Amino acid sequence: MRNKFGKAVAACITGAVVFGMAQMSAEAARGVEAGVTVTLNESLTADLQAGEKEIVQVPSTICGYTNLGIAQVENHLNIREGAGEEYDLVGKLPVDAGCEILSTEGEWYQIQSGKVTGYVKGEFLLTGQDAANRADEVKSIVATSVTQTLNARVEPNTDCSIWTMIAEGEELQLLEDQGEWLKVDVDGDECYVAREYVELSEQLPKAMTMTEIRYGEGISDVRVDMIQYACQFVGNRYVWGGTSLTNGVDCSGFTMRIYEKYGIYLPHSSSAQSGYGTKIDPSEAKPGDLFFYGNGSGINHVAMYIGNGQVVHASSAKTGIKISNAFYRTPICVTRLISD
Repeated sequence: MRNKFGKAVAACITGAVVFGMAQMSAEAARGVEAGVTVTLNESLTADLQAGEKEIVQVPSTICGYTNLGIAQVENHLNIREGAGEEYDLVGKLPVDAGCEILSTEGEWYQIQSGKVTGYVKGEFLLTGQDAANRADEVKSIVATSVTQTLNARVEPNTDCSIWTMIAEGEELQLLEDQGEWLKVDVDGDECYVAREYVELSEQLPKAMTMTEIRYGEGISDVRVDMIQYACQFVGNRYVWGGTSLTNGVDCSGFTMRIYEKYGIYLPHSSSAQSGYGTKIDPSEAKPGDLFFYGNGSGINHVAMYIGNGQVVHASSAKTGIKISNAFYRTPICVTRLISD
């Protein structure tokens, strides 16, 4: 009854205002309209306090997740095939990465993140309001390429040179929205892409799958062992100039340390490393070969091929050591240092 009475009063007042506005100045009319708004708000507040008005709650999502969990770890959280330490790893959830919590099984949570579905220990996940608060702090805007080859340029115009080329579906961190052009991060460097060729979305880091790593036939034991060794550091920190696989490393420091374990010594520079070994066609790459990428003026990034069209590399401070499509950028050259 109170709701109906309140609505009737509001309707009468609104009608009076509409009629009166025809004979009043615009300024006076705005004053009366504001008064009606206050009256209606007070009526609505009273109804809500009395508990007589139902509110339909619409499930909210945060960065695409309806039951968000965020990894609260130093480097990465292991994702296992089943709810127990005895199960094999199926992926890794980097620090501050988001996941959808699907179910719980004792101390284990079944989660889905990126291409990975598996189990993690619940004690290492933020949930509920804590997860929502952390998401607000760490989420970023990502520009996803929606064209077959996205030109990343050194300046926000088409008259300048192309810095590198980005494959369709690759995600780039947005640094600055300049309208028709977007400043983005590519392996720690800044460049520009045209807004019309990307889609923007708020995202959290995702899990990295280990099941995507495949080895071709005839691959030597040393190559397989090298890739397994390299991939155990996925999720660890990127530090410019760093050479520690556990405490922080940059792209050339990563490949330098991996090869060092197998008796091959490389300089701490991606450009210098490209001068070692034998150059091969990218289509001939085997696990352990090195992919080099450039920025329009020279080589500035190196990654290690792991098979199945993928590389492992120390990408940037934002993502750390990760697995990517080998052609996420157009490679400048590919070299082979292992003869088999």
